[in-house]
Amino acid sequence: MLKEILARLHQRHRTIRYPDAPPPPLPDRLRGRPEIDGSKCPAGCDACIQACPTGAIARSGKLQIDLAKCLFCTDCMDACPQHAIVFTTDHRLACRQRDDLVVTDSQQELQLAAALDDKLRKLFGRSLKLRQVSAGGCNACEADINVLATVGWDIGRFGIQVVASPRHADGLIVTGPVSRNMELALRKTYDALAEPRIVIVVGACACSGGPFIDHPETCNGVANILPVDLYIPGCPPHPLTILDGLLRLLGRLEEGKR
Repeated sequence: MLKEILARLHQRHRTIRYPDAPPPPLPDRLRGRPEIDGSKCPAGCDACIQACPTGAIARSGKLQIDLAKCLFCTDCMDACPQHAIVFTTDHRLACRQRDDLVVTDSQQELQLAAALDDKLRKLFGRSLKLRQVSAGGCNACEADINVLATVGWDIGRFGIQVVASPRHADGLIVTGPVSRNMELALRKTYDALAEPRIVIVVGACACSGGPFIDHPETCNGVANILPVDLYIPGCPPHPLTILDGLLRLLGRLEEGKR
């Protein structure tokens, strides 16, 4: 026992101090929010649109990237001859509305998630229990959600906990494109929640269907099945991206840290 105590003292405090301190340093290879430099985008060039495997890039007067569909694979960046698209290391991606997940050359910043209304924050702001549902996911987003329960992240300190039963939950946190085989299970899990209830979707698959968009055996994401309160895009999103979205939803981020 003495060895264990000494080892623990040697390790010191291992939980990140965010949001009471700046976020932990992120690697340069992190693929965060993309930026588009319209001045570098040659007229008539659709190389990035053709390269995108999920149809996340379109041109409607201006070039735009739909982060709900984006896999953050950088195929568009690699295909652009003028390097008009770059991926930053900005981890902040969570939005309340589906339409807010679109980046253009004139709208680089996202309308990041606003907090729940006062009534819901009084209910969930200090204690939020979530039932996680993998609706056909590959386990990447699921793994990053699980990471948040480790000592390094410790979402329990915010009163957020993943529970085993929807009967004990305030909402769902859903991953995967919602396969047809999981559609009924997802609906039943949602129906088992007591009202009021919230739905959080994590990852490109849950946001839009991801690489399985328009496949006949999927539902193109959660929003076609259930009302969604928070979208957290990525493939998979970094644990800090997920934590940032959850804290914004609960109104737990101070203005200066937004």
